[in-house]
Amino acid sequence: MLPPRSVSLVDRARESLPAEVFAYYAAGAGAQQTLAEQEQAWREIGLRPRVLQDVSLVSTEVSLLGDTVASPILIAPTALHGLAHPDGELATARGARKAGCRYVVSMRASRRLSSIAEESGPFWQQVYVLNDRGISDEVARRAAQVGATALVVTVDTPIVARKPAEIPALAWATGLLDVLDGRDPADPRLQQARDLGPPDLRRLHEVSGLPVVAKGVLRGDQALKCRDAGAAAVVVSTHGGRQLDGTITVPAALAEVVRTVGGEVEVYADGGVRTGGDVVRALALGARAVLIGRPVLWALAVGGAAGVHEYLRDFTADLSETLALAGCRSAADVGADLVEGPAS
Repeated sequence: MLPPRSVSLVDRARESLPAEVFAYYAAGAGAQQTLAEQEQAWREIGLRPRVLQDVSLVSTEVSLLGDTVASPILIAPTALHGLAHPDGELATARGARKAGCRYVVSMRASRRLSSIAEESGPFWQQVYVLNDRGISDEVARRAAQVGATALVVTVDTPIVARKPAEIPALAWATGLLDVLDGRDPADPRLQQARDLGPPDLRRLHEVSGLPVVAKGVLRGDQALKCRDAGAAAVVVSTHGGRQLDGTITVPAALAEVVRTVGGEVEVYADGGVRTGGDVVRALALGARAVLIGRPVLWALAVGGAAGVHEYLRDFTADLSETLALAGCRSAADVGADLVEGPAS
């Protein structure tokens, strides 16, 4: 079984992008230990396929926050798509819509929210809680007004970790909203709030009327804290290895989070998922869906909207094939019996 074409996308994107842009997207935090370990962690979980199953028809559909979506593969919120392609997030939105995948738009987008919403199908909006909470609240309100169906609130970034490659100087001419245009990283109003807390999740739900997804949880007790603050879902995530370095991997954390809150809120996995087999592993550990970050940026850099669509189409096809070979007729048919290994 061939993995999706993301295997070759990295080298093609490296050739297509300015060196400083590729380095910015690719970098992890600190010594980049988490970044280096995350993908291998999925491979260490063995698959235990069922046999003598009728897989004449296989569906990748899943239910997320009450909506039926064509695939459990979501596009993670990643910043500044305008650095990868002239159409930026507009191209990503077009590709996602054509592939039937849910797009989580970054608050650090390089195109206007209204324009992204016009190109996208149903989307979710990521929000950072800033020192000027009025800005975060306005992002939440505006997202709800233009059609977002959920807010994804990043909870693992009270400060931005240092990385070997920082944001290129050419970034941030246009922001998601006009208040974010030409953002000055030194402006304290626009820096992440170090006092981020449960009231922020409650407030963002209230000002938007949207379900809140808490992204960046690696412990069961912290998932409980998010649930108690009103989160409808949590994302088990290492932030692409770009925040605290040396954390446990997503598969290592996923089972505990699912055991703790999985019966009450939906749980998603974000970090190092690269093949249909990885998606099945995540589903078997209790995730409802997965989020994919860097490979979408590589596809965008190489082929624009068509590149994003092709990548997501091929990835979903790989998932469908893996489900059939594992003896599953649907994503919902995946169970804990399908995996064995360190995280199961």
